[in-house]
Amino acid sequence: MPNLLNISSVMMCPHGGTVSAVSQNTKAQAGGGFILRMSDTYIIAGCPFVIGIVPHPCMQVQWVVGATMVKAAGDFALTVASVGLCLAGDGAPQGTVLINSTQPQVSGT
Repeated sequence: MPNLLNISSVMMCPHGGTVSAVSQNTKAQAGGGFILRMSDTYIIAGCPFVIGIVPHPCMQVQWVVGATMVKAAGDFALTVASVGLCLAGDGAPQGTVLINSTQPQVSGT
């Protein structure tokens, strides 16, 4: 079973931008941090992506695959197997989220 993501998980866009999670979950924890959910807000900062000479950075993450059985605070949790699309400001998908690390103590599907 894949490990659950929590507020301390390290994620990036495919171009090196940093993903920051803003979670509304204040109840369920894993590994000492609040569990991330599909409905939370994910903002990307520092994406250097350019199309030609026009900056087109990743700005936010839209999760399309989350846990299928684990919920936290009423919504499906995220695991290292979850799939999130990095979106530009105009909504164009620019690749999937890279999950670099998370807590190793709690897993689920």
